[in-house]
Amino acid sequence: MSVTHPPEHPVDARPGAFGPRRTAAALLAVEGLLIFIPLLVLGSAIGWPASLDDPAAIALPRLLEEEGAVRAGYAVYLAYSVLFLPVAVWTTRVLTGGTDTLLSRVAVGFAVVSTLARAIGISRWLLSMPGLAAAYGDASDASVREAVAVQYQVLNDFGGGIGEVLGVSLFAVGWLVCTVVAALRTGAAPRWLLIAGFPVAAGLALPLVEMAGADAGAATSIGTALLHLWFLAAAATLVRRPRRPR
Repeated sequence: MSVTHPPEHPVDARPGAFGPRRTAAALLAVEGLLIFIPLLVLGSAIGWPASLDDPAAIALPRLLEEEGAVRAGYAVYLAYSVLFLPVAVWTTRVLTGGTDTLLSRVAVGFAVVSTLARAIGISRWLLSMPGLAAAYGDASDASVREAVAVQYQVLNDFGGGIGEVLGVSLFAVGWLVCTVVAALRTGAAPRWLLIAGFPVAAGLALPLVEMAGADAGAATSIGTALLHLWFLAAAATLVRRPRRPR
């Protein structure tokens, strides 16, 4: 009895069709490159992301001066963060060959909560921080400014913990690890790409040291950079014509 093995890399239904592989590749490429817009806009306006650690006395007046650029940059960053969900769902689907397993479902669940946490964290810069900046600028009493500064610090720490530590780090690591493990079990994606996902996940996990009271420093930027390189590598791999079964 002859046994027909599934292809190592699943093919789209029609040659050249814009099917699951190319959809996932397009989403990965857009996500991998879109991050450069907030980096350029916010970086030139307020020195982001290093500015996230600035005290209120520096951050709020600067935010008030650059409010237009800050709103535009964070609006794009919010769109980028929401796009993470379809990117994650399609990537999991394609790398696992469309196999519906408990692990792939858990991966999608992690992607959902990661996207939600990111959106909550970023929203503080669009909804709350401009009001605090205006209140800080209008205050003539030092005690009022001090109170606003305390509110800013609490909100920034809380939003950063939700967005960066949980959203960008913990939940994204959960998605990536579950996806890679599920894909390794199916053999539907290049093994080198999946193995590369583990050091990327380790880099993304670095900011979790903040939950133990340690300073993560530039760990978030390092992990994010590694993830985007992996996104672009995955996109380039998926646009290549898949190997056909023999």
